[in-house]
Amino acid sequence: MKAVTVKQIKDELHHRSHRELMDLCLRLSRFKKENKELITYLLFESQNEELFIQRVKEYIDESFDQINTKSDYYIRKSIRKILTQIKRYIRYSKKKETEVELLMHFCWRLGSHAPPISKSTRLVNIYNRQLTLIEKAMSSLHEDLQYDYRLELENLIIYE
Repeated sequence: MKAVTVKQIKDELHHRSHRELMDLCLRLSRFKKENKELITYLLFESQNEELFIQRVKEYIDESFDQINTKSDYYIRKSIRKILTQIKRYIRYSKKKETEVELLMHFCWRLGSHAPPISKSTRLVNIYNRQLTLIEKAMSSLHEDLQYDYRLELENLIIYE
C-alpha cells in the first residue's frame, strides 16, 4: 500500500466530522509509541514549554545516572540512545530555544560524565557534533538569546 501525500490527507480531513477526527487521532495513538508521545506533547505539554524542557532535562539526568560504565561499548550505546530520545523530543517541539536548551544540557552531562569521554574518540565526536548543532540552532535565535546561550556554550567547549 502506498501512502498518499500530506496535501491529500489534509483535504480529506477537511471533509471529516469532529467525532471522526477524534476517532482517527485515538486510533493513530494506539499504533506507535512516537504517535502517542507526540499527541501527549501537543495536548498537554506544548502550552508550557519550560515545564516540558525541565521534564526532558530530568529524563536526561536519570538516563545518565543509569548508564552501565563497565565498558566503552555500553557507554556509547546508552549515550546514543539518550541522544536519539532527545532528538525525538526536539522534533516534537520544533522550537529552536528548546533544541538549544536540551542539547546544551546533554553536552554538559556528557562532558561531566565519569569516566571522562576524552578516552573515547567516538564520544568526543558525538560531543563536538552536538556543539555544532547547538551553534547552528542558535544562529536563528534573537540576538539577546544568542548572547546568553553563547556564554553558556563557551563553558561547554572542552574537547575541540
